[in-house]
Amino acid sequence: MTPRIQTLIPDIQELLTRKNGWFTPEIAAEFCNVTSKSLQEQFGDRVRKPTLRLSQMGPRCPRALWYSIRHPELAEKMPPWAENKFAFGHIIEAWAIALSKAAGHEVVGEQDELIVDGVYGHRDCVLDGCILDVKSVTSRGLRKFEEGTLWKDDLFGYLEQLDGYICGSLEDPLVRVKDKGYILAIDKQLGHMALYEHKYRE
Repeated sequence: MTPRIQTLIPDIQELLTRKNGWFTPEIAAEFCNVTSKSLQEQFGDRVRKPTLRLSQMGPRCPRALWYSIRHPELAEKMPPWAENKFAFGHIIEAWAIALSKAAGHEVVGEQDELIVDGVYGHRDCVLDGCILDVKSVTSRGLRKFEEGTLWKDDLFGYLEQLDGYICGSLEDPLVRVKDKGYILAIDKQLGHMALYEHKYRE
């Protein structure tokens, strides 16, 4: 039976209970390469000019957004704990994708560049023909994904970001499901997971 995105979490959970060597050298090498690249981009020399990104969509202060692009030199430095938090996010994202592949799901289009009305972004991946975004969250934050109530209280604009990734992928043949996208939320404290289905809004 071909895996479907709806079985992703039980498939990963079943995988994690195995002791049959599923974490192969190939999976380990890819996980290390992806993690290393992400962390090098985060902590390497920032030579790229600041631009508006799809990841910045959502309920953000327009003035703060304008200054972050036009005058980034005026911004306060990112505190060490925040840098650490974003590093965790990169590691968890790479781990989630490695687990998905090891569990037999189709994962393609990783970090493909998208353009929506001149705004650039990079989606996490296309899993079983669906846009998938991976988020690391707190135990308390996971509840909104488990209960399906994120749309009522989307403080970080996750759904606007997802809409952008779906919109930018509408003509992509890798994406077979055009009317919805998914967020795989992973509890960075306790390791629980939730898959949130979101209907695309134009």
